[in-house]
Amino acid sequence: MKMENQSIVSEFLLLGLPIEPDQRDLFYALFLAMYLTTVLGNLLIILLIHWDSHLHTPMYFFLSNLSFSDLCFSSVTMPELLQNMQSQVPSIPYAGCLTQTYFFMFFGDLESFLLVAMAYDRYVAICFPLHYTTIMSPKLCFSLVALSWVQTMFNALLHTLLMARLCFCADNVIPHFFCDLSALLKLSCSDTRVNELVMFFMAGLTVVIPFLLIITSYARILFSILKVPSSGGIRKAFSTCGSHLSVVSLFYGVIIAVYLCPSANNSTVKEIVMSMMYTVVTPMLNPFIYSLRNRDMKGALGRVFCKKIFFG
Repeated sequence: MKMENQSIVSEFLLLGLPIEPDQRDLFYALFLAMYLTTVLGNLLIILLIHWDSHLHTPMYFFLSNLSFSDLCFSSVTMPELLQNMQSQVPSIPYAGCLTQTYFFMFFGDLESFLLVAMAYDRYVAICFPLHYTTIMSPKLCFSLVALSWVQTMFNALLHTLLMARLCFCADNVIPHFFCDLSALLKLSCSDTRVNELVMFFMAGLTVVIPFLLIITSYARILFSILKVPSSGGIRKAFSTCGSHLSVVSLFYGVIIAVYLCPSANNSTVKEIVMSMMYTVVTPMLNPFIYSLRNRDMKGALGRVFCKKIFFG
């Protein structure tokens, strides 16, 4: 395209959610309640793990990082969504859009790697219980988390820098409630083949491979249980892994449906609703999944509240 037909885009317009005007206030209150629940729920898990010495174990170290990631992941999109629902012109500056893209990629990918670390922790705990303390040493746990942060930081930075080199012409309307990477690529009037190739490759690295590693971990757990069948062992394994499997199913199920198995029949509305599932609903449900189905978390909650009430 010739340069004279291009214009510099200084901001993008986010169409947001397809909500009728008379229902806007109702959905605003609903999303505000969901966001506050997400923040308070994940913050409570982080504080409980910090305060209660019984939870100073590898599994809860990973869980505290996952809760922090969920809290930040939801905070990347929800405040902007809530603000735009009350705005006549739901816009976001060009620099703000790139910033949102970076942190969205960062915390989304971080959750994926942390779920792998948690799956490995459960694999060692069930398959090698006598060597668990030796294998899951503080050094290894810290290394797994640090590697997750570095890898996701590099991935998010790569996508953002590749996006920054693209030109955007007159069309600056994003049919979404946040700066989705694929939606931005469709708006660009530059050649996006490099971006699409990198996105495809990195999706394999940050979504497909972690998902396969988690499946492998649980397949080996299942094989280990079946080798020595006992009702007590099976019950203990399900109580140990049930919460994590629920979170994995929620997170990867929606992401695979949206990004890795897109259908030609998928409407924009359907994609937005599915995106809401993993950006809003999943981070909100994670604290309930881990606290309601986890005896240790409920015990820690009781101990901390008793300590605060009786000892100040």
